[in-house]
Amino acid sequence: MEKENQIFGIRAIIEAVNAGKEIDKVFIQTDAQGELMQELLKTLKKNSINFSYVPVEKLNRLTVNNHQGAVATIAPISFVNLETLVDSVVESGKTPLFLILDQLSDARNFGAIIRTAECTGVDGIIVQKTGSAPVNGDTVKTSAGAVFNVPICKVDHIKDAIFYLQGSGIKTVAATEKTEDSLYSLNLNEPVAIIMGSEDRGINPSVLKIVDEKAKLPMFGTIGSLNVSVACGAFLYETVRQRQ
Repeated sequence: MEKENQIFGIRAIIEAVNAGKEIDKVFIQTDAQGELMQELLKTLKKNSINFSYVPVEKLNRLTVNNHQGAVATIAPISFVNLETLVDSVVESGKTPLFLILDQLSDARNFGAIIRTAECTGVDGIIVQKTGSAPVNGDTVKTSAGAVFNVPICKVDHIKDAIFYLQGSGIKTVAATEKTEDSLYSLNLNEPVAIIMGSEDRGINPSVLKIVDEKAKLPMFGTIGSLNVSVACGAFLYETVRQRQ
């Protein structure tokens, strides 16, 4: 982690959140206690900021400074408002293409997906505030800098984002093996948002219930699943092919 992209110390993190800093994630010592720590937790929950409990050894690796049981990472980008982005893309006259990542957790997969998204003209990437991969140095590096070119929205709930997109005339398509429909049978030459799931669990079942369409990639090997960034690339480039 780049040292300039972190804040250490409980009070410093609370002040940074209250000042409106783009905090991406907070790492908290597993056995941390005390009134100030409780205030920090309350502040993080109130502002829907992603945090996780980690052993003190991880915090010691993150910083040589006195972290007091808490280290925060600052996002190297500013996140955009979902409604503002969707409305501006719809009004632009082009055929919208959005990408929704349902609790993807690996920063390098995230970076690889952002890079492909930039190359395929994706208008914006939507992630959930909690449970999603951080936008950190690994993300920036793996994206080859594309993270600075693709708008990224953080939302409280993926389902609410899907409802908003649907209400804006954008078809939602889930990439899932839990369907008989092939990606190559879909019409993607219309406003569309493609949803990719997490590395280990795929798309949340409650999300699958509300999408407009589901599609899978044909598989001929024995493993039965692709890396999520590779699968995402296949979905995005099929969209490009149909729109050319």
